[in-house]
Amino acid sequence: MKVTGGGIGALLRVAQRDTPVTMQLLVMSDTHVPKRAHDLPEQLWREAGRADVVVHAGDWVEVALLDELEERSRRLIGVYGNNDGPELRARLPEVARVDLDGLRLAVVHETGPAKGREARCARDYPDADVLVFGHSHIPWDTVAPNGLRLLNPGSPTDRRRQPDHTYLTARVRAGRLEQVKLHALPPR
Repeated sequence: MKVTGGGIGALLRVAQRDTPVTMQLLVMSDTHVPKRAHDLPEQLWREAGRADVVVHAGDWVEVALLDELEERSRRLIGVYGNNDGPELRARLPEVARVDLDGLRLAVVHETGPAKGREARCARDYPDADVLVFGHSHIPWDTVAPNGLRLLNPGSPTDRRRQPDHTYLTARVRAGRLEQVKLHALPPR
């Protein structure tokens, strides 16, 4: 093979662009630190250290958790929730929209009642492929008629009426969400 115009470095850059990037996601919501727990479970901190992107769908409660997650994450995408005060609201949006290697991700805390959620979210987020939300503390994974995937990771610290404290992991590859997995944390 003949290499021209930039040598082997240019050829390697082209080859790297042709190889899809895989991003590891950690998805959480409703952490309520320090009201429901003094800190995140250690398993979640380990996941945050491994993830390429950490997503938090609101109800942080104290700004210290935001500061620590920003410090310990490669990339953090977060929104404020209904239990988050002025300091968190000053630093976080109500709705976050990002492009992750072609995957259009939206994050919001509240989506309203479960009944009619898919249709309502399809209408309200027509430009998203995936919508991460929180508020209910109830894990959720459905697809709206327009193909919008709705994900709620539950809560790692306040399970309410659910059997387990939970969070999600997933992968993004070539604009697609893959390997979405709900994780149950060990009882505390």
